[in-house]
Amino acid sequence: MRHCLQTGCLVLGILCFLYYIGITAYAGIRTSFSWLWVLGGLFFLLLWRLQIRAAVRPEAAMLRHVVKGMFALLAVAIVVIALVGSRIIAGMYTKPESGLDYVIVLGAQVRGERPSRALLRRLERAAEYARENPDTKLILSGGQGPDEGISEAECMRRYLTEQGIPESRLLLEDRSTSTRENLKFSAAFLDSQKNRVGVLTNSFHVYRALMLARSQGYAHVSGIPASSVPGMQPHNVLREVCGVLAEWVVNLRGHGRN
Repeated sequence: MRHCLQTGCLVLGILCFLYYIGITAYAGIRTSFSWLWVLGGLFFLLLWRLQIRAAVRPEAAMLRHVVKGMFALLAVAIVVIALVGSRIIAGMYTKPESGLDYVIVLGAQVRGERPSRALLRRLERAAEYARENPDTKLILSGGQGPDEGISEAECMRRYLTEQGIPESRLLLEDRSTSTRENLKFSAAFLDSQKNRVGVLTNSFHVYRALMLARSQGYAHVSGIPASSVPGMQPHNVLREVCGVLAEWVVNLRGHGRN
């Protein structure tokens, strides 16, 4: 049993580093929260090394306590990730409502003046939904970052008009810099209490986006998941777990001040 645990930690540590290399090679070294996999790799390799030292030094009681504490921390992390991750994964399979009044298309990174892979997947889904629901208006939400040639909203407008979606159906919100701001600023275009609103984003992001929308008073809101890269899903889900936990902390602090 002890040998299995040691081997398991070594293998997991190596896999974390290999996965980090894989996602940064695909999405770039600046991929958000990619450092989590480096941290995870270091954690497992340290745990592997400490187990070996504790095994060859039976008198090192303190070392064994440290190992037990690290395993306890790992168990808690697994439970939290499983509980929150199950909600995120359920959101990935949300069935979109048809005939919505508005769909908020959340922005993502623009490379120069072209959509990133993540944004392109959202735009493909937005064009598909717009064709299937000709009375729905699209709110294109996303500002301009320091390394972007145009705003995310403008990039989305160009793509969708090229796909034949009339400009009269496109509303541009080009100030936001986060999902929270996407939803806050987009609310100026609609009645969040009466209108039926969809939030369109990559599948892994649907749960948190809807959580934020409801916290901001959207009464009739649903998700429209766009596709995601399968190989990136473990990273995306882990990142979203961190995001959901952070939102819960913010909400708890807000209730505490009231």
